[in-house]
Amino acid sequence: MATIYEIHPDTPQTRRIESIRDALKRGAVMLYPTDTVYAIGCDLNVKSAVARVRQLKQLSNEKPLTFLCPSLSNISDYAWVSDHAYRIIKRLIPGPYTFLLPATKLVPKLVMNPKRKTTGIRVPNNSICQALIAALDNPVVSTSALSAFSSDDHPISQAELFDHLDRLVDIIIDDGGDMSYKVSTVIDLIDEPTVVRKGLGWEAAASWVSDMT
Repeated sequence: MATIYEIHPDTPQTRRIESIRDALKRGAVMLYPTDTVYAIGCDLNVKSAVARVRQLKQLSNEKPLTFLCPSLSNISDYAWVSDHAYRIIKRLIPGPYTFLLPATKLVPKLVMNPKRKTTGIRVPNNSICQALIAALDNPVVSTSALSAFSSDDHPISQAELFDHLDRLVDIIIDDGGDMSYKVSTVIDLIDEPTVVRKGLGWEAAASWVSDMT
């Protein structure tokens, strides 16, 4: 059974965050809230944990995994950011946006798209996510937990999601809030900036991308 941590959404408790950090460094997989949907994640640099996330979501190795970074300067460590991309990202972060970018050598092969050598990166507007990234000092893998268990016709409740994943993950973080069902907006910044998935905040993203192209 997973260990459940109740974490304050605005002022995450340091000791609990440090306990989660230590578990992640040992290869734990967690279910945790973001500024969009609940996500399944792990330490980006723990290969065995990334492989577990892929297995849990039944994702092939060709499917890139998104991960969370704390800031634009950290994104530039893991992706090649053009001038256009820089201005768009700077305008939109932190927020509910996933940016598709060319990956640098720091991105593990198990995470990126092996053919295009691209990856998805987010800078979340969420205190728990930011606290975890800061404590871990590594990006955190982030893939939607809802996509495997929920649909528009049959939305899953938070209690049902926790129950489904209780024996599949090591850690569950409960922030005490209502669960969001709205995904991030995906913006392709590899070539011509393009909104490729409309999620939270897509109108602002589309407007800014249009102004930049």
